[in-house]
Amino acid sequence: MKHWAILLSVALATLLALGTGAPILGQGSRNKLLLVSFDGFRWNYDQDVDTPNLDAMARDGVKARYMTPAFITLTSPCHFTLVTGKYVENHGVVHNMYYNTTSKLKLPYHTTLGIERWWDNGSVPIWITAQRQGLKTGSFFYPGGNVTYQGVAVTLSRKEGALHNYKDEEEWRANVDTVMRWLTEEDLDLVTLYFGEPDSTGHRYGPESQERKEMVRQVDRTVGYLRERIECHHLSSSLNLIITSDHGMRTVQKDASDLVEFHKFPNFTFQDIEFELLDYGPNGMLLPKEGMLEKVYDALKDAHPRLHVYKKESFPKSFHYAGHPRITPLLMYSDPGYVIHGRINVQFNNGEHGFDNGDVDMKTIFRAVGPSFKAGLEVGPFESVHVYELMCQLLGIVPEANDGHLATLLPILRSGSALLPSGQPLLVMGLLGVVIPLAKFT
Repeated sequence: MKHWAILLSVALATLLALGTGAPILGQGSRNKLLLVSFDGFRWNYDQDVDTPNLDAMARDGVKARYMTPAFITLTSPCHFTLVTGKYVENHGVVHNMYYNTTSKLKLPYHTTLGIERWWDNGSVPIWITAQRQGLKTGSFFYPGGNVTYQGVAVTLSRKEGALHNYKDEEEWRANVDTVMRWLTEEDLDLVTLYFGEPDSTGHRYGPESQERKEMVRQVDRTVGYLRERIECHHLSSSLNLIITSDHGMRTVQKDASDLVEFHKFPNFTFQDIEFELLDYGPNGMLLPKEGMLEKVYDALKDAHPRLHVYKKESFPKSFHYAGHPRITPLLMYSDPGYVIHGRINVQFNNGEHGFDNGDVDMKTIFRAVGPSFKAGLEVGPFESVHVYELMCQLLGIVPEANDGHLATLLPILRSGSALLPSGQPLLVMGLLGVVIPLAKFT
């Protein structure tokens, strides 16, 4: 009995090992995957606007009631969670801005997109994992897709410019056409495509504005165009499409009588601060000067009823945020609808994100359609951290260590679409379940 168990264990280990270098599925049988993100698309933006194409996608595939993004609900951290399956404290892209507390350097969002050391700090995103296992990938404007990881670059990538016009619908269609060529002529297996709307419009005009509603209609038209092009390129039976976002959007209380203004706090002075990262929505980080931590904390902890200030080690564990070395000794966030003003009031957006990811206005969308997905299925809410495991499953690749669980989204797949991450049939998992008890009792 012992010899049979050993032989079976060796055979199964060999099967699994074959998948670690490259998926077992042949190129001809593997479905491709396109992940599309529309930045700042709040979960209920389709409820006050006619969205026939998103509705059709839900009928043909899967729709979640909403998806809960990671905290901190900012663009780069949330997008990196989608492609790593890690909470922000575990992947390290803790902010939209690159910052260095020693040099005091702070760089804006668009510049940070090209700073390799900000992104490549130990976590390997799905593009690189897929390439290491024999696939080809592409990133079109997707945050984090334009730098190298452990010396490896994404097969094909495009990076938006600092003055990029997010609203140009003709360019959106041209970008879709480019991605279609990548999937067909370049035979890429995975592509991530990013659009900067309706986030930009939501910031400027507010999430309840007519301008935002018009932008959602443009998003919906683009979804329709995308699905048309998928059909035109004969990809409907071989391409899985996921449409999602990074976070939602909330109206800013610009005229409230209780604004959060650091320069008006009576017991606080910036002379006690070595480094600050304020005036970026509802979040803030402070590095007090040596010996000043307790003084600054005591001055701020009850300074404003809308402001929640913590020492790093006491920050709520449920946010999965503060446990990274990049986080300063003091960090904070404000109540939904309130932004943090530092030395002067410089924040004037009508809409904002970055709030507690439990706030319903921070929730976002998830739609999926394609040969691997069930049709006409609506599922309950789930966290964005699980999407990575789903994508690895769809591509038949072995995932990196992550915080997600495949079981969360496995039920949205059609029968027969479920593969082990390495591409092995589920039968192998069942056999392993037999081998392990045998090994214990022989």
